[in-house]
Amino acid sequence: MASTITSPATADDRVSARSVGARLLSRPEIGSLVGAAVILVFFLIAAPPFRDINNTGTILYQAALVGVMAVPVALLMIGGEFDLSAGVAVTTSGLTAGLFAYQFSVNVWLGILIALAVSLAVGAFNGWLLMRTGLPSFLVTLGTFFILQGLNIAVTRLASGAVASNSISDMDGFGAAQKVFASEFKLGGVTIKIIIVWWIVFVAIAAWVLLKTQIGNWIFAVGGDAAAARAVGVPVKKVKIGLFMAVGFFAWFAGMQLLFVQNGVVQSGEGVGKEFVYIIAAVVGGCLLTGGYGSVAGGAIGALIFGMVQLGVVYAGWNPDWFKAFLGTMLLLATIVNLVVKNRAEAR
Repeated sequence: MASTITSPATADDRVSARSVGARLLSRPEIGSLVGAAVILVFFLIAAPPFRDINNTGTILYQAALVGVMAVPVALLMIGGEFDLSAGVAVTTSGLTAGLFAYQFSVNVWLGILIALAVSLAVGAFNGWLLMRTGLPSFLVTLGTFFILQGLNIAVTRLASGAVASNSISDMDGFGAAQKVFASEFKLGGVTIKIIIVWWIVFVAIAAWVLLKTQIGNWIFAVGGDAAAARAVGVPVKKVKIGLFMAVGFFAWFAGMQLLFVQNGVVQSGEGVGKEFVYIIAAVVGGCLLTGGYGSVAGGAIGALIFGMVQLGVVYAGWNPDWFKAFLGTMLLLATIVNLVVKNRAEAR
């Protein structure tokens, strides 16, 4: 009687389980997380006021001012684009709400809704023009940057006769709106601005969308290879326009915070240069300028690093002129680290 010998099944060499450590090291935000820990320890040693728990709220507040806008900027960069008009768009939003409410003597909430419509329209215009012309987002949004910058100053001068909007602090709806966008509360003796809470909520929602939904898959796909994504049915045009509109929405929110934290007045020249800070936060957090790779949580960590360094330099008693030099250095180092992490992750 013939007998058969069965050999034990061998594992496919092409499939290997990755260790927890390998998976962690492949995450886009791991470099920024390590950097944040190093910076925290450094300033805890170098700057005594940094160790004061009462200053924690101030540090988080500075981080949140950048972090709120770093959320959509990170998503947009993962989608392969970036927006140079994001900084002045925040100012446009605040000015629109303030000037509309004052000039037409309406409830502040109506001005807020008009500002939301304008902000979404600016984002939609950027996305539509990008897809319609095929121009790089650098050129499209640089043009929008100058348009908004000019309109901010010109319209404000025309409407108020000055370079700042008229105060709306005594108008109907102001108090309620201020509670939503610019209130604060105590937590264990630490003053927490409401924008910090909003920032955490926005990061959580955006991270879930990016990592757990089909929309998130589409964002990664269009950023990695738009042509290939289109070939498999991804609505590239809708995704990119939607990402620019997301920037518009968050610019609206940041603009409302700016308006109400300053008691209903916005300076028309504000916001210039902030777009680079948002981009730096996203890049430090693991986003590549080439698209298709990055993390919303990493962008939040990048914003936290910004807040820690900005105030750490002051608390340490150093010349604040060094801060911008540090930002440039941080951007270059983060770009190199992100590229190395991405290449090693792909090699595994």
